[in-house]
Amino acid sequence: MSLRTQLSDIFHERTNYDFIGPTRRWFAISGLLIVIGLAALGLHGGLNLGIDFKGGTAWEVKATSGHHVSTGGARDAARSAGLVEPSIQILGGDTVRLEANKSTLDQQTKVREALAAYAGAKPDDVSINDVGPTWGGEVSHKAIRALVFFFIAIALYLSLRFEWKMAVAAIVAVVHDILITVGAYAVTRFDVTPATVIAFLTILGFSLYDTVVVFDKVEENVAGIGATGRETYSGVVNRSMNEVLMRSLNTSFVAVLPVFSLLFVGAYLFGAVTIKDFALALFIGLLTGAYSSIFVATPILALLKEREPRYTALRQKLAGRAAVVAAPAYAAAGAGGGGGGRSSGGGSRAAAAAAAAAAEDTEEKPAAGGGTRQPPRPVPTRRPSGAAPRPRQKRRRR
Repeated sequence: MSLRTQLSDIFHERTNYDFIGPTRRWFAISGLLIVIGLAALGLHGGLNLGIDFKGGTAWEVKATSGHHVSTGGARDAARSAGLVEPSIQILGGDTVRLEANKSTLDQQTKVREALAAYAGAKPDDVSINDVGPTWGGEVSHKAIRALVFFFIAIALYLSLRFEWKMAVAAIVAVVHDILITVGAYAVTRFDVTPATVIAFLTILGFSLYDTVVVFDKVEENVAGIGATGRETYSGVVNRSMNEVLMRSLNTSFVAVLPVFSLLFVGAYLFGAVTIKDFALALFIGLLTGAYSSIFVATPILALLKEREPRYTALRQKLAGRAAVVAAPAYAAAGAGGGGGGRSSGGGSRAAAAAAAAAAEDTEEKPAAGGGTRQPPRPVPTRRPSGAAPRPRQKRRRR
């Protein structure tokens, strides 16, 4: 099937992809990404927390006209004032922001004078923001408390709206999104700021929204299982996913496009680095949220529901029907294969019985008078009008 045909099927909602079959593959991909993120987190000793979480001092100065600022030049100026490993950002192309661990008043004055001389500004033009460790610990505590409240709200809402198994699947998907996003920050070493935490809560809400849309369609289609009895729960989940695939792709694309514009245009073209922390977390979270609602939440839901007795019995019933339907074809293949092997057990008996029944149906049945059934006489056909007369044949005299 060509790519054009596949895109047309997705656009017109005619897809029939198997999302539940390769569940192990999806879990392996997610597990690999999570392991890479956790490994980076362990190697670097944690996330690169901003001064709002760990405390510290930030200096910011705007360069005067005629002075070009760069990261290397600002680092040299800071090191000349006694700072060893400062974090430096260039905002808007002409503003230098420098962050470091907690420093003394004497060191703050030296760094202010060094930055002012480098930027061609006055020492009073350098702003200093000093954050203590108590404030950073309070911010971290509030962030963790907000995540806990969010998980409780998810569990209560989904348990009341659907059932507890759907709540479990949705929470696992949300945890998956958090681990992937944290791993991305651990690998890239971007600063984690309060804006990042706000972005976390935003992307978790988006992931939950996409998952609820899928679960609502699954619940709608599951209502017909008892009436028809032709599909397993996994089959219904698969069909529901294909029905809402275009909706999920549209929602994700519409959400990712403005965030990507905010990240690329705002943060990199115009130098609005303060937007980068928020936009980057949104961009990574929206992508992982769209992935987890399809390839994490729904497969977990199918695994949990298939363990229920009624769906287990339905799956066994459909498997038995498939075996009965396949028995005549198997028996015919064995009869025509010249005795390729001995068959034993109930499967061979069922195949032989089906073959005998098929043979009886093909035999000629006796007529009502007791004799064999005679084949019908051929009906004479009339010669079409206007056709040439047949030539007479002369009879030979004996």
